[in-house]
Amino acid sequence: MNFKHLLISAAMIGAASTAVPTIAAADHGKVVVIRAGKLVDVVAGTVLKDQTIVVEGERISAVGPTASTKVPSGAQVIDLSGQTVMPGFIDMHTHLTNDAKLGGYNALGVSDTRAALYGVRAARLTLEAGFTSVRNVGAGGFGDVALRDAINDGDFIGPRMRTAAYAIGIQGGHCDENMLPPDMKVTGRGVADGPWEARARVREMVKYGADVIKICASGGVLSKGDEPGAQQYTLEEMQAIVAEAHKLGRKVAAHAHGTSSIRDAIIAGVDSIEHASLIDEEGIRLAREKGVYLVMDIYNDDYILQEGEKAGMLPESIAKEKVIGQTQRDNFRKAFQGGAKMAFGSDSGVYPHGDNGKQFAYMVKYGMTPMQAIQSATVNAADLMGWKDSVGSLSVGKFADIVAVKGDPLANVDELTKMSFVMKGGAVIRR
Repeated sequence: MNFKHLLISAAMIGAASTAVPTIAAADHGKVVVIRAGKLVDVVAGTVLKDQTIVVEGERISAVGPTASTKVPSGAQVIDLSGQTVMPGFIDMHTHLTNDAKLGGYNALGVSDTRAALYGVRAARLTLEAGFTSVRNVGAGGFGDVALRDAINDGDFIGPRMRTAAYAIGIQGGHCDENMLPPDMKVTGRGVADGPWEARARVREMVKYGADVIKICASGGVLSKGDEPGAQQYTLEEMQAIVAEAHKLGRKVAAHAHGTSSIRDAIIAGVDSIEHASLIDEEGIRLAREKGVYLVMDIYNDDYILQEGEKAGMLPESIAKEKVIGQTQRDNFRKAFQGGAKMAFGSDSGVYPHGDNGKQFAYMVKYGMTPMQAIQSATVNAADLMGWKDSVGSLSVGKFADIVAVKGDPLANVDELTKMSFVMKGGAVIRR
């Protein structure tokens, strides 16, 4: 293959990375009919009874009342008439290549290759839990890009993925490597100081396959030597990152716990604020006015405080979580009541993969109805993902990403942790 052909192939790979991936295991000629006792219409926010979904290959070809929906001859029928059927869920803040049992110094010996292999198991558990799409916002390298591509090629089962590869941040900040002594001269591979260096890091991420750009606007909880409320990137640096990312067709997710970092990230034009723990009224107003999504991980506080020490999390991290955890939950309620757009994001990898659905109950506890919580993980998340035309609702033409539970999740949101049926792109994953 000559150099010209290599360039053409690389361009094709880059273009494919931004498209909605299909599932290699789907039988494109197969017709499946699903009988749904209850169907959650997340667009209208209603529940429909006695519905039929017709799946041809990997997409939905018809949805309607069972009494009037024509069933193609020879179709396979899946009877979920006693269950509640919903679109596959979307988790907008995952770390599939992280192992929750390896906190703090325990993670220092994990290579990018080993992390990608952790991701194989994590991807399966996540999909089996009903999350058919995820946005992986930060890995230790490009292992999440490799995982995405392996799933798309059909080598492993897992959710559709948008990936960020390295998170970009300042020297000594949340996205740097701060646990090693100075004589080792180790700097995190996503570190970029100053507007032009930050632009260059965005270009590197895009070059090697990142679908989304993740930045660390503030300090963090699970990092050493910084404070969650402290702003790290300046407004000028964030504006440069956003301009470069948007120019290259990538959205920007900003890790931002602190009040000023949230404000400046929104002003800079990011597409989502991750965590948003110390958001104030001005931040809520700006998010609402500019249409920026808040992705607030309000379940994992429990896991950090109960299991973090066993996993090796640093004592200072657990101390930070004790200060910030409940405040984040209280601010989730304020932000939701203040009209900010919310998308589901759990920070999986901080807690064990597959437990993503446990967050739904906390979203309800802190202000949402069960329907609104489901919408945050379907139509809202699909919009933020940039895939609203392909996933996020049970509509004609969209991928047949379908999940079901035996109980009524609108009466008991804990049912969303008990998937009885999972389909991704027309392929049955769990039944």
